[in-house]
Amino acid sequence: MVYGYLISLCKELNLKACGHCFVADCWGKEFEALQDTCNRKSNQQNLGTIKSSNLCTEIIEYTSPTETAVCNLASIALPRYVREKGIPLESQPTKLVGSIGSKNRYFDFNKLAEVTELVTTNLNKIIDVNYYPVETAKRSNMRHRPIGIGVQGLADAFILLGMAFESPEAQQLNKDIFEIIYYHALKASCELAQREGQYETYSGSPVSKGIIQPDMWGVKPSDRWDWDALRAKIAEHGIRNSLLIAAMPTASTSQILGNNECFEPYTSNIYSRRVLSGEFVVVNKHLLHDLTEMGLWSPNVKNRIIHEDGSVQNISEHLLITVWEIKQKILVDMAVDRGCFIDQSQSLNIYMDQLSFEKLTSLHFHTWTRVSLMEIILPCLAYVYCCDFILSFPVKGLKTRLYYLRTHAAADDSTVDTTMIKIDEVMVSNGLIKSLKQQLDQVIPCRFRT
Repeated sequence: MVYGYLISLCKELNLKACGHCFVADCWGKEFEALQDTCNRKSNQQNLGTIKSSNLCTEIIEYTSPTETAVCNLASIALPRYVREKGIPLESQPTKLVGSIGSKNRYFDFNKLAEVTELVTTNLNKIIDVNYYPVETAKRSNMRHRPIGIGVQGLADAFILLGMAFESPEAQQLNKDIFEIIYYHALKASCELAQREGQYETYSGSPVSKGIIQPDMWGVKPSDRWDWDALRAKIAEHGIRNSLLIAAMPTASTSQILGNNECFEPYTSNIYSRRVLSGEFVVVNKHLLHDLTEMGLWSPNVKNRIIHEDGSVQNISEHLLITVWEIKQKILVDMAVDRGCFIDQSQSLNIYMDQLSFEKLTSLHFHTWTRVSLMEIILPCLAYVYCCDFILSFPVKGLKTRLYYLRTHAAADDSTVDTTMIKIDEVMVSNGLIKSLKQQLDQVIPCRFRT
């Protein structure tokens, strides 16, 4: 949807509703945030219309000529909450790697809840002690006190627990994690309000009327936590922060902690990374650990993975799947599942191996409504009031529909010696040796397959 001055810009460019407009020709890059949805589901809607986002489209905050929006961010490293069964907390390994032994692991929800409350408290303190380069930023931050808690390493947590990214168990864990983070961020913010008072513009906000994020999505939270008691406490004391959750990209901090970015799947199992000191090869640490533990890692295996464009799916069908092998509609559905516990938004990337107008159109409809594209088109052919008909569809309610649209460039495997790969294939076909797939599946059976 186009608003304000953009309408006149479109007219100048002579764009017609029935034609195709290449967004890059008008605005440079296509980042899609739905303004109506962002405003309808914002706890800052009492301040006025939110007209913009940040670069990564996960920060949805009110701005005005006298206020510059600020967000105070932190990401929680999810792999740190995967524990070994039967081992006391103080004796747990500092960091787990690989999927070997995943059957004896569990996700520590209670510790995640505890750390979320600590993060909320610390981010709230940052608002008071921070340096503000302009007065408009300080005014906004002090009045509304927004924070943004996100995650990193969701894909790593799935691998450590032996869950395929597309599996129902992984999708449920994705939902549970964000419910816990939102609940305990609300709880901590309410306790802060009890001690320090509500944020200045609390009155008139949806939360002040008893409306929290799941209510805006029409979703009933699980019974894991006492939502009724929390609502009653908020009704009495309010909250200290207008906004709490924002799922940011975490590109830099994920590298520092050795995790995959935010909530995304791995893009490749082997790739090169350029830094100031030069270029080096990076291998998925979980894959490298498992293959090394089994005595299967070798230059030949490395070349095979490079030859397969960073994928192991033709080598093994276990859980080290890359984003190019995952149905993008599943990524969208997982974004919707956690979206009802995110009161700002999320940096949702879409990955398409063979991009086409038809494929992208289909995906856009999937991000928007709960009915299929054909269910929309066929009735419209015989329906006079097509717009009214379309607007009656149940919508998914995503705020950010697209951050980056990633396309897949073919890997350069011209430097890979495929001689040994071909020899291995002949020996496997003649039954002389087991394939790497057979060896992997024998030792690392995926607990949860799609």
